Amino acid sequence: MTETAEVDQTTVELSPLGAHWDGTGVHFSLYSQHASGVELCLFDDNGTEERIPLEPAGHYVWRTVVEGVQPGQHYGYRVAGPYDPNAGHRFNPNKLLVDPYTQAIAGRVDREAPIYGYIPGDSDRTFDEGDDAAGVPKGVVIDPRFDWGDDAPPRTPLNRSIIYEVHVKGFTQQHPDIPEEIRGSYSGMAHPAAIEHLTRLGVTAVELLPVHTTIDDPALVERGLHNYWGYNTLGFFAPDARFSSRGDRGEQVAEFKEMVKTLHAAGLEVILDVVYNHTCEGNEFGPTLSLRGIDNRNYYRLVHGNERRYFDYTGTGNTLATTNPQVLKLVMDSLRYWVTEMHVDGFRFDLAATLGRGERGFDPSAPFFHVIHQDPVLSQVKLIAEPWDIGTDGYQVGHFPPLWSEWNGKYRDTVRRFWRGDDSSVDELAYRLTGSSDLYDRRGRGPLASINFITAHDGFTLTDLVSYNEKHNEANGEDNADGADDNLSWNCGVEGPTDDPEINALRQRQLRNFLATLFFSQGVPMISGGAEIGRTQGGNNNAYCQDNEISWFNWDLTDQQCALYDYTRQVIDLRQRYPAFRRRHFFRGEIDEQTGLADITWLRTDGEQMTYDDWFTAWVRSLGILIAGDPETQEHLLLLINAHTDSVGYALPEMNRPGRWEVVLCTDHGTPSDPPDGPSIELCARSLMLLHWVGEGDH
Repeated sequence: MTETAEVDQTTVELSPLGAHWDGTGVHFSLYSQHASGVELCLFDDNGTEERIPLEPAGHYVWRTVVEGVQPGQHYGYRVAGPYDPNAGHRFNPNKLLVDPYTQAIAGRVDREAPIYGYIPGDSDRTFDEGDDAAGVPKGVVIDPRFDWGDDAPPRTPLNRSIIYEVHVKGFTQQHPDIPEEIRGSYSGMAHPAAIEHLTRLGVTAVELLPVHTTIDDPALVERGLHNYWGYNTLGFFAPDARFSSRGDRGEQVAEFKEMVKTLHAAGLEVILDVVYNHTCEGNEFGPTLSLRGIDNRNYYRLVHGNERRYFDYTGTGNTLATTNPQVLKLVMDSLRYWVTEMHVDGFRFDLAATLGRGERGFDPSAPFFHVIHQDPVLSQVKLIAEPWDIGTDGYQVGHFPPLWSEWNGKYRDTVRRFWRGDDSSVDELAYRLTGSSDLYDRRGRGPLASINFITAHDGFTLTDLVSYNEKHNEANGEDNADGADDNLSWNCGVEGPTDDPEINALRQRQLRNFLATLFFSQGVPMISGGAEIGRTQGGNNNAYCQDNEISWFNWDLTDQQCALYDYTRQVIDLRQRYPAFRRRHFFRGEIDEQTGLADITWLRTDGEQMTYDDWFTAWVRSLGILIAGDPETQEHLLLLINAHTDSVGYALPEMNRPGRWEVVLCTDHGTPSDPPDGPSIELCARSLMLLHWVGEGDH
């Protein structure tokens, strides 16, 4: 028998939850308000189980100290209490439960095991007595020691940040220069070949799709598919072992840390896409794997008066009760752990509107936001919200509090509509290009609150956006009924790949238009990984279950794809070169006494300023933007955009000092053009041009 030690009651409030090795043994602790008993279950390499009762230690915490236990030990819990679904209680000690605070998880869920608290095929009010320990993942005691050396966060300012959203496995799985044994892993992500692609491109941060331990949905298992994206969390502290090249007995933790350390050394920040709005346990008919069996009534938001049911603001069957102090503590402990112990630089919060929901809906003053705002650790990292969920009034773009940036879905939709050539007024486009002051010029927020993107993991890739009118999700096994009906795509009238050189050239120009627009807009640009090399998913706009060549990067690049990569490098470099694209404050139209120019001037094709009527004319698809530079350098920029199907001539604005306009970039062919030889310049159909004012004597 394993020896247990008496719990010191004086340290209960100071001791952390979870399993913590002190060099001689392990402190185990679990929170459950309504439990009547808790057993720690230790498993040897043969799966033999030893059960040790935990003692109530006050404040609904159950604890024990087990001497002699070492890192690598597998464990779980069995929790006794009432099984009364109508009252919100679903305790079942026959079910092994994963510690919500475990820092590593070994094994996968066996869907053939009796993992449901009720009898499958019967009412969820029934009680299943089957023992599922053999089919449930186990927590792992880890050795937290790691040599971080001189690791330091890059702390890239937001106005210089270029975010690259990417999947660890998809990015590295087929890279020919990454050793096969580490492809698809954290080590693969840290390989010099991967880092060289990112740093040469010019991005400053990788935003990793979920790396918390996840499980596959039952419906996917039935179709022989996997939850590739990972928005189905089982462990909020545990890096997913499916991305580990070394093992799942704690090795995944060290491997993740080494990845972060290596990326930091290359100047790259690590932002995690995190899912704290729901868990993998689903609705009342889902499995009992962790929180449901530990204290269902505390951890989940249940329907008042019908506690058998779950509120579902996420489309997954359940919603975490972040209004409950202990659940909020779980989330905050997890976030702090990833910053302090794993050294990540920020978070993108999936369906973040759910985290701010109180009894009356979304509240920017919700406890979740207050706790983060005052936290000395979390308030200092990058905080990015996906500002919507599927609940009533779920679209909350522009409504998050200070410190927060948001995925700006209105930016995405407006820019897509413009370049598709829709009849719509250009006034909204002007807002989006200048940081969306209509959304963020409130409560101390500025243009850096806007995370600008054209495409993301969810939806078409950028190449597919200009290549398909309709989604092609047949491989997902849902008769192409899943995924959004993306009515903002544009494909030149031909569906999918084509050998027609004219159509292909037009598609490439649209790709260049989107990328230039993204990087020349105020706000923080986010590029979906692979956009820079023309990555395609064959028209699949919901590849969440495609852990295969549909989602993986194809590194066998054509000359055209290499040219697109070089072009993307160019527009990123231009953004970083010109401070006018990286403002911390909104334009106000104020005139500088020294230059005589407004900070921004909106121009028609005839060179005159836009009038009130011009802003609301549906057929206007061309716009000139004169951005005044610093009075000292006078690096004035002129951005000309034309979404018409015909070319247009632009009258160039006259400046108050001798000099000339030079073309810096033109999306017609992706390289600088000859300087204009007169007072006007021709802009071809569906193209963008950037010009720079060069005064006499400037070099």
